[in-house]
Amino acid sequence: MKEVIITEEPIALCNLLKLENLTASGGEAKYVIGQGMVRVNQNTETRKRRKIFSGDLVEFAGRQFRVRVGGNDSA
Repeated sequence: MKEVIITEEPIALCNLLKLENLTASGGEAKYVIGQGMVRVNQNTETRKRRKIFSGDLVEFAGRQFRVRVGGNDSA
């Protein structure tokens, strides 16, 4: 399972799909969510701006990934 690192939480579900290049645009992300094609923590999610937090499991298009907050570790 892939781990997706975000810099701050929460992140909107539609923005997360776009960030991970799982959809070509924000509009497409909102469409697939609205059609019930995305699952969050094993539940079908249709709220486009659903807040995603560290530890959430997101599933779309046969892919699963866990979200984690990570900071910039560059010195």
